[in-house]
Amino acid sequence: MERLCGPELPFWVANQTLHTDQPDLPLCFQLTVLSWLPCIYLWGVSPIYLFYLKKNNRGYIMMSIMNRFKTVFGLLLWVVCWTDLFYTFHETQQEISQPPIFFITPLVLGMTMLLATFFIQYERLRGVQSSGVLFIFWFLSVLCAIVPFRSKILQAFSQVEVTDKLRFITFYFYFGLVVLELILCCFNEKPPLFCSVVTDPNVCPESTAGFLSNMTFWWFTSMAIKGYKMPLEAKDLWSLNQRDSSKAMVPKLLKEWEKEKAKAMRQQNPSNQVFYSKPPLSTSNNIVGESVTSPEDEVLLSGQKAAPRQPSFLRALITAFGPYFLIGSAFKLLQDVITFVNPQLLRMLISFTKQKGVPDWWGYSLAFLMFFTAFIQTLILHQHFQYCFLTGMHLRTALIGAIYRKSLVITNAAKRSSTVGEVVNLMSVDAQRFVDLTTFLNMLWSAPLQIMLALYFLWQNLGPSVLAGVAVMILLIPLNAIIVMKSRSYQVEQMQHKDSRIKLMNEILNGIKVLKLYAWENSFKEKVLAIRQKELNVLKKAAYLGSLSTMAWTSAPFMVALTTFAVYVMVDENNILDAEKAFVSLSLFNILRFPLNMLPQVISSLVQTSVSLKRIQSFLSHDELDPNSVDRKNTQSDFSVTVVNGKFTWAKEDAPILHNINVLVPQGSLLAVVGHVGCGKSSLISALLGEMEKLEGDVSVRGSVAYVPQQAWIQNATLRDNILFGKLYNEQKYRCVLEACALTPDLEVLPGGDMTEIGEKGINLSGGQKQRVSLARALYSDADVYLLDDPLSAVDAHVSKHIFDNLIGPEGALKGKTRILVTHGISYLPQVDNIVVMVDGRVSEMGSYQELLKQNGAFAEFLRNYALEDDIEEDEATEEIIDDEDLFPEDTLSNHTDMIDREPVIIEAKRKFIRQISIISADGETPKSRSLRRNGCSQRKHTEPQEKEESQRIEKLIQAETAETGRVKLKVYLEYIKAVGLLLSVLICILYGCQSAAAIGANIWLSEWTNDALQNQTEENVNMRVGVYAALGITQGVLAMISSFTLAMGNIGAARKLHHNLLANKLHTLQSFFDTTPIGRIINRFSKDIYVIDETLPSTVLMFLGTFFVSLSTMIVIISSTPVFAIVIAPLAFVYIFVQVCCCWLPACCPRPTV
Repeated sequence: MERLCGPELPFWVANQTLHTDQPDLPLCFQLTVLSWLPCIYLWGVSPIYLFYLKKNNRGYIMMSIMNRFKTVFGLLLWVVCWTDLFYTFHETQQEISQPPIFFITPLVLGMTMLLATFFIQYERLRGVQSSGVLFIFWFLSVLCAIVPFRSKILQAFSQVEVTDKLRFITFYFYFGLVVLELILCCFNEKPPLFCSVVTDPNVCPESTAGFLSNMTFWWFTSMAIKGYKMPLEAKDLWSLNQRDSSKAMVPKLLKEWEKEKAKAMRQQNPSNQVFYSKPPLSTSNNIVGESVTSPEDEVLLSGQKAAPRQPSFLRALITAFGPYFLIGSAFKLLQDVITFVNPQLLRMLISFTKQKGVPDWWGYSLAFLMFFTAFIQTLILHQHFQYCFLTGMHLRTALIGAIYRKSLVITNAAKRSSTVGEVVNLMSVDAQRFVDLTTFLNMLWSAPLQIMLALYFLWQNLGPSVLAGVAVMILLIPLNAIIVMKSRSYQVEQMQHKDSRIKLMNEILNGIKVLKLYAWENSFKEKVLAIRQKELNVLKKAAYLGSLSTMAWTSAPFMVALTTFAVYVMVDENNILDAEKAFVSLSLFNILRFPLNMLPQVISSLVQTSVSLKRIQSFLSHDELDPNSVDRKNTQSDFSVTVVNGKFTWAKEDAPILHNINVLVPQGSLLAVVGHVGCGKSSLISALLGEMEKLEGDVSVRGSVAYVPQQAWIQNATLRDNILFGKLYNEQKYRCVLEACALTPDLEVLPGGDMTEIGEKGINLSGGQKQRVSLARALYSDADVYLLDDPLSAVDAHVSKHIFDNLIGPEGALKGKTRILVTHGISYLPQVDNIVVMVDGRVSEMGSYQELLKQNGAFAEFLRNYALEDDIEEDEATEEIIDDEDLFPEDTLSNHTDMIDREPVIIEAKRKFIRQISIISADGETPKSRSLRRNGCSQRKHTEPQEKEESQRIEKLIQAETAETGRVKLKVYLEYIKAVGLLLSVLICILYGCQSAAAIGANIWLSEWTNDALQNQTEENVNMRVGVYAALGITQGVLAMISSFTLAMGNIGAARKLHHNLLANKLHTLQSFFDTTPIGRIINRFSKDIYVIDETLPSTVLMFLGTFFVSLSTMIVIISSTPVFAIVIAPLAFVYIFVQVCCCWLPACCPRPTV
């Protein structure tokens, strides 16, 4: 530094800096370290920041007034810095010699200010509204300029006249401009142009918050104030950021998962290798008759396959979400480094109290530095947690979306192994484990780092004695390993029981009506409770391990401290344990406590998550239905539906269901599929939909498809929404659909017309109404091909006739569309274009009605079997016609009642007569009534406003799920305490109090131990001090194990009671509750909420009790030693309680409500 500053400007002067009441830093230190530090930072990060800006273009920001001021101030700073540089050149010309530092520092500062000005404009061009890089730069510049600011003022007061006036003036210009830049950097620029326009009125302010606001979470203040003023509800929360939505997260994960599956498929391709072994050369001539080995005989064809490689779902997760998580890891690394600053400051503070005649500003500076370090550490730590929490949320969102999408496309064979209960657990419990893990996942590398740093500083403090503590930690590793392995096995077993319980609960809730009608509640309750007992037994075993683990991590730091102190004082008589060594070491041991405590828990959580990862990967690896099994882009064929030589099965390992299927359906024709029960009619429809495994043949369906299943699928929505199914409302079309599907009379019966809310699974509709709603939905979709799986079986005979005539038949609304109708009703078969007869999974016959009738084959047999049932339906329809139209004498049908012969020819004669009656009935209508019937879709328009008004008065059938708002009521805590047991709860608190008392006693004893050094009694009291200290520590560990086990037993008892009460309550709830409550909502109570009671709540209670008693014991110790501290407790408690009350809505609003 002497070369830079010269001999007249020393770099460091201890008497001027430390040993004086008016400290000041030398001018050389100010011109080098304080001036260069911000410059080194900005030039160091500039390559990375430029690369980031180049890759992330958010748009273009118009130059605002604030941006112009920033640019002008940056240029002025460059001018000010280089003014000093040129003034130094001027002094050189005046033969006034200056050290090189007066040339270098202004030059470096000027170039840095130009770089900062460049960043101001480049950020504007790349759409950056707030710059964290520049904010840190300006903050460092102001921080480093404070010392010269004070120093120059002191010099001005100490001198009669300022000697270097120009540099004095330019510095204060520099300081003012840097402060202005820092202030301007706190505000945001306008949103960039050409970016996506945000139309959401309730957008989250985080997306537009500046760097300072994000670091301090100031953008959240408005929500906290609003929550303090009034209880918050879901509608008060901001909209989710687009980057956090499932729309962005799920495709991101699925993209990486598809890459992994493709990579695994490439590596699994068999490698057929040919090995050739050349025969040895013979030295003798070949003899006739001697067998000569040909080279071909030595060729070995090896069909060895490479070991199958499963796609790694973990790698897909890391690729998708790892980079974002690494930002949080960087914050964690910085926080870990800063953590070890406070013990060094404590060492200096204790040393300061020992020394006499030391300036007071030392103590104030050390206290301020300890506060500032803790403040910076808090900011950085919460940024780390923010990134971890968001990563966990992204993981859970993506996992649930991926599992749900997979459940829609897995094969029928996979559905046998993956039950509904397992899928629910995957989305609720297993996905949640990733959220729990990501919070402390960084401890896997952070804990070893903190342990190594702590041991390094302990070595400096206590020397080789710290190796005894290291030996204790190494001995604890096998214990933790055993606990982790056992925890993993228990976790697998528990998840199996949980899957079985949720599967049984799903079956119970789906058949709750039958279960109640037969009074089977108690029987099924015992089945569920039997599975639950197995689950609780596993939890009890895990509680034993947890108690042992708790004792280990509670005692580990103490045992390390005990062995280290004992070895330190016993190995050498000169080793004296004074206050500085003891309490600095204790602060390091306290730092050591957290990684030693968390590392086993993180490993345990990692083990649990690995089990969940395997379960999710196994589910996502299931075979999917082939989307290309049905060709939907075939435009060359004249047929709308084509099946050639088709062979289909429900699962590849099962026998084929459909054999040698050949079906050609012309465009716009009506094809009927008939056959006996179980002959494969519905399977044929499923094959056309692509729901079956295609073994052979080709299937093509041209155009869009509408499917009407045998059992109608009804949404929990209004009747109109069920019909529209997301399409735009067209009144004319909608009315025609209602008329064609015979739904118009039902609207007059329903309380809210077409705005009536339909319960889950159409609970408030009859079977016929549900089927007609399903038909109406298909008709409104205006598809090209209609697959109708026996839709007329659930409706009455006259309604069936109406639907066929007005919807399906040759003159119906679907005229001109391709229709494939599976039916048992033979009365409509003469009106269809073609008929396919199925027998034992094969197409027995195919042709028109008359053709099949003449063949007298399987179709004729089918007519004989179903003729009687069909006659009864036609008689009912005829009776209704005769009742409506009094046109026939009473004995019109009397001459035909003896037609009991079931020959197809006689059946056909009777059918002709029935059609004649229908024609006469139609002829009997007046022209006016006929026109009204045909054009009824346009005659009911005036009823809609009245229906809308009435629907507004109708109470919703399915009520929205509500959550408690405001504070958690005391009643909730009392209910849980009652479930644990009042006496047991008191015993748990007493045990934790005793544990804290043992910890206080150990610290007080250690304090007395360190006082022995002042009284020269170290040698005679060593054994007693070590022995009592060890006894107190062991007592603390044993009490920790007992209290942890007692708490676990109480929590398991509470979990058993709460689940039993919930189950008993739901099984004895009125049927109307299940009619108006979605099953998924109830299942969530038995899966996610019971998981919270079983596993999350016990750990939360454990953390609360531990923190409460540690805080209480700490305050007791401080007040006993420094009574003045009691004065500070009141204002601190007020601030703490205010913060808790201000944000108490958060835990109350976040959990889901219970049934």
